[in-house]
Amino acid sequence: MLKKLFEHKTTIVFSLVFVLLLVAVRIYENELFYDPFLLYFKSDFKDAPLPEFNYFKLFIGFLFRYSLNMVVSLGLIFTLFKDITMIKFATLLYLFFFLVLILYCFVILHFFGEENKLAFFYVRRFLVQPIFVLLFIPAFYYQKQYN
Repeated sequence: MLKKLFEHKTTIVFSLVFVLLLVAVRIYENELFYDPFLLYFKSDFKDAPLPEFNYFKLFIGFLFRYSLNMVVSLGLIFTLFKDITMIKFATLLYLFFFLVLILYCFVILHFFGEENKLAFFYVRRFLVQPIFVLLFIPAFYYQKQYN
């Protein structure tokens, strides 16, 4: 087992670097991104009104954070699988999900904001957290094993 680990030490090191980069994005979220909902959702938001926000700045903040998480996640996926076809497919999935989620996010905010805070909370969560990499890695591993 130890011999097997030493054979893959560069993969392990690069994987750890990419995971630490994802952690760094999370640690420095207040400094890097415009998101007035960070503090809002850390508080008791159920009875509180939505904070004031700028739609354009919020979109740019979500785009920047999602892009940063996407690039780091794609680096992690490439490190683990070394398959460019997988990276192209994952990129298309990331772009598709971003379009769907950002549209849904702003529809909720604009039309149903105060009544549907929980839906916005979960859609926003998919935009700002690297959740997709947690889904893609097992899926790609399964695909690689059984194809």
